Amino acid sequence: MHAYRSHTCADLNKSNVGDDVRLAGGVHRVRDHGGLLFIDLRDHFGMTQVLADPDSPVFAEIEKVRSEWCIRIDGTVKARDASLVNEKIPTGEIEVFIRDMEVLGAADELPLMVFGDQEYPEETRLRYRYLDLRREKLQRNMTMRSDVVASIRKRMWDKEFREYQTPIITASSPEGARDFLVPSRLHPGKFYALPQAPQQFKQLLMVSGFDKYFQIAPCFRDEDPSADRSPTDFYQLDMEMSFVTQQDVFDTIQPVLQGVFEEFGGGRKVDAEWPQISYRDAALWYGTDKPDLRNPIKMQVVSEHFAGSGFAIFAKLLEQEGTEIRAIPAPGGGSRKFCDRMNAFAQKEGLPGMGYIFWRDQGEGMEAAGPLAKNIGPERTEAIRQQLGLEVGDAAFFLGGKPSAFEAVAGRARVEIGNELGLTEQDRFAFAWIVDFPIYEKDEETGRIDFEHNPFSMPQGGMEALDGDPLKVLGYQYDLACNGYELVSGAIRNHRPEIMFKAFEIAGYDEAEVRKRFGGMVNAFQYGAPPHGGCAAGIDRIVMLLADEANIREVILFPMNQRAEDLMMNAPNEPMNEQLRELSLRVIEPDS
Repeated sequence: MHAYRSHTCADLNKSNVGDDVRLAGGVHRVRDHGGLLFIDLRDHFGMTQVLADPDSPVFAEIEKVRSEWCIRIDGTVKARDASLVNEKIPTGEIEVFIRDMEVLGAADELPLMVFGDQEYPEETRLRYRYLDLRREKLQRNMTMRSDVVASIRKRMWDKEFREYQTPIITASSPEGARDFLVPSRLHPGKFYALPQAPQQFKQLLMVSGFDKYFQIAPCFRDEDPSADRSPTDFYQLDMEMSFVTQQDVFDTIQPVLQGVFEEFGGGRKVDAEWPQISYRDAALWYGTDKPDLRNPIKMQVVSEHFAGSGFAIFAKLLEQEGTEIRAIPAPGGGSRKFCDRMNAFAQKEGLPGMGYIFWRDQGEGMEAAGPLAKNIGPERTEAIRQQLGLEVGDAAFFLGGKPSAFEAVAGRARVEIGNELGLTEQDRFAFAWIVDFPIYEKDEETGRIDFEHNPFSMPQGGMEALDGDPLKVLGYQYDLACNGYELVSGAIRNHRPEIMFKAFEIAGYDEAEVRKRFGGMVNAFQYGAPPHGGCAAGIDRIVMLLADEANIREVILFPMNQRAEDLMMNAPNEPMNEQLRELSLRVIEPDS
C-alpha cells in the first residue's frame, strides 16, 4: 500500500464497503458522540467521515487529535445506516473505521477556523493566507481559476495562436501606471522595469513575422488598490495579430471569452450579441466607459426643456458654454419617498442634490409632481415625459453642468436606481464593446494637449486626421465591458513611424524623445511592419465575475492588502546594507 493513501477523500463509495483503505488529509472537524469519535477528514478532493470507538487500537491517540492536524489513517470501509447517509457529499454513503493512525503534522491553536463560514478581518485572512486557502470557497475559486486559464489556452490554440513568453525584466513602457523599477548591479545608477504589459514585445513579434501571439502574461503596475484591481501585479490574456482590422480582433476574442463564460458561468445567461457603443455615447447614456447593460436605463440630454424655463438654477447654468442637463429615467420610481432617497444619494456623492419629477394619478388623471414640475410648468414636463417614454408611477432625475463634472456621479446614480428598483437583471453576463476613444485630451488649467488613452493606437484617418483638430481625433482603440467592469482593452496599433512621430509631436514629444523612450519599437517599424492589433483580457477580473465575488482578492492566491503589503511574507521590507552597496544605492528617508 502507498505510504500515505490508497484513495483520496473523494474516492470511496458503497462499492468499497469491506475494503481496507489508507487515507491522508487534514482534520476538518472532530465530534465526540459519547465515546464514539467522528472525524471529517478533508483533502483537496473532498471529505470522508472516519470514526473510532474504544475498540480501536489507536483510540487513545485519536482522542488527542484536533482541527487541522494532518493525519494518515488505515481502516475498513463500512456502509452508513440509511438514516445517516449524507447526500451532500460523494462519500456520504460510507464511513471508515480507523484501525491505525499516524500524525503527519500537528497544528497549534488556530488564528482562524477553517471549518464553518465565520468571518475574519481581512488582515488576519491575508497574514494566515495558507489557512484561509484551506476553506472550501477559496479552494473552489482557485480551482476555477486554474480551469479557466487552461480553457483559455486551449481555445487560443484551437484558433491557431501560439503562446510565446516575453521578458519580465525590461525597459519602462507607458501603460498608464507607475513602473516598478529594478536597480541594475552591473550598471550602477541604471534601472530596469517590470513590464506593465508585454505591449512593445508583442508588437515586435508581429514585426518579426509571427502573425499570431498569445500569452497568459504577468503584468506589474504600481497602482492604488480597489475592489477590482490588484495594487501590484495581475495576469492577462495577452494577444496580438497581424494584417487585421478592429472587427477581426472582435471576431477572434469573442468566441473565446463567450465560451469561457458559458463553460464556467454556472448556467447564467451569456449574451451572444455584443453591441459596439462609441465612447461618447457610453459617457452620455451610462456615465461610464464600462457600462452594466443588465440595467436598461439610458440617460438622455434634456437641455432644451430647461432653457429659459422657470427653474432658474438650470436656466442660468445653460447660459454658460459647454453645459447641459441630463435626465436619468427611473421606471417604477414614482414616489416622493424614493425620489428623496435618491436625492440624499446624490448629496452623499458630493453634489447639492438631484432635481426630480415623478408622475402620479390621484384620481384626476396623470400629473407631474415635485419641485421641478412646479417651476417649469406642465408643457415642459409633458415634453420631458414623452421624450423619456415614462408613464404614471415613473420618475426622472436631473443633473446639470459641464458633463465632465457630473458624468461619473450620474453613472453611479443610474446604477443605484437600477438596483433599488430591481431593474438590473441578475444571473446574466452582458457584454459591450466601447469603441472610438479620443486619442487626446486637453488640460483645462494648462491648455496642454496629452494622450487620453493608449499612445500606440492608430488614429482613425491616419496622418490626415492628425493635421486637423487633435481633440476630434479618434483612435482604433476599444474596451470590452461586462456587468460594469472593464474586461478587455486593446487597439489597432500605430505601425507607421511618420504617423507615430506626428502623434507624439501633438502631445509635446519630439522625435528625439520618442526614439529615446521607444527606440526598439520605432527602429523596428522602419524595416517593414505589418498592420497589427490585439487586446488583453484581465484573468483576475474574469474569474472574479465567474466566481460571483465582489473583491478581486478572493480569486488571487496570495494577494496584497489595501496598502500593497504582503503580511504573510512581510513585503515590502528593508534591504540589507550589503544589498544596497552592491547596487550602488542609498535610501533617503522621506520628509515627515
